[in-house]
Amino acid sequence: MNLRHTAFSAVFGAIAATLADRWGRGLAQGAGAILTLHHVRPRGEGGFRPNGLLEITPGFLDMTLRLIRAEGYDLVSLDEALVRLSAPRKGRFFVALTFDDGYSDNVEQAWPVLAKHGAPWTLFVTTGFADRTARLWWLELEEAIRVLPAVALALPDGPFSARAGSDAEKQQAFDRLYWRLRKQPEAILLAAISDLAAQAGIDAAALVERECLPWETLRALAGAPGVTIGAHTLSHPMLAKHDAAFARREIVEGKARLEAELGIPVRHFAYPVGDPTSAGPREFALVREAGFASAVTTRPGHLFAGHAAHPHALPRVSLNGLHQSEAAVRALLSGLPFLLWNRGRRLSVG
Repeated sequence: MNLRHTAFSAVFGAIAATLADRWGRGLAQGAGAILTLHHVRPRGEGGFRPNGLLEITPGFLDMTLRLIRAEGYDLVSLDEALVRLSAPRKGRFFVALTFDDGYSDNVEQAWPVLAKHGAPWTLFVTTGFADRTARLWWLELEEAIRVLPAVALALPDGPFSARAGSDAEKQQAFDRLYWRLRKQPEAILLAAISDLAAQAGIDAAALVERECLPWETLRALAGAPGVTIGAHTLSHPMLAKHDAAFARREIVEGKARLEAELGIPVRHFAYPVGDPTSAGPREFALVREAGFASAVTTRPGHLFAGHAAHPHALPRVSLNGLHQSEAAVRALLSGLPFLLWNRGRRLSVG
């Protein structure tokens, strides 16, 4: 666990110890929150799990939904969330659930839990994952480092090398390389990880086949009660790293492809990666022009009245696999960690 996650753990513990999640609600809770989830599945084995923050267990999801209901909060769809932003219901805090990318475990593991609690949810689908043409490059990186005893790459900004014998060394190698590549143009990131995957004998297409929902299942899912399908581009690029024509194509054609394949209107969008280096004002405008009713980022925060004027730059709250505890959920739903993280700002739309 890196320093950022260690700090969040300390904040969650302090909020729980002081019961601030109860007496501090009025300070930071706002109208509602949109939760971000990726994988829902039993906990994997092994000490090297660099993408572990992207997966929670079905039991933790069940506990989270029970807590939301017990607190008297409303579980709503994204459509209803937009309505409530425009016409708030005093004293009725709401929570919307969103799942990014289109993973098979969302149907196999998460949906039964969601149905048990009558919880509506939105699945943001990258069409290239359903087509088996896009790449889960963060998983390729993990799997390659898991296999290799050492990492060596020639990068445009200089060579990279790291030992990867123990789990701790593998984690350190992953963190160093991941963040170094995230600073590069996406073409360099993809080429470097392709090189590393080839060294390790990793089949990128097989990873997508293993992890992601096929079109047949998505067609069956479309129109199911409580399920909303949203768009997540054609190939999951960090849009802000590309020119406007490329970004527009990913947004517009991703929407059109989903609507053609599933036979339903697609009203909501999620920005891949979704932080300020991946989605900003240009992307917000492109998504609005494409006709989406809303779009969600991964900028951390709750929803406030001011977000009604910025429905294409909505913040979310990550249900993080590194913090699977009741104390963490209570803290996240209080909004207090984001009051601190955002230094008192309620809106982050620039």
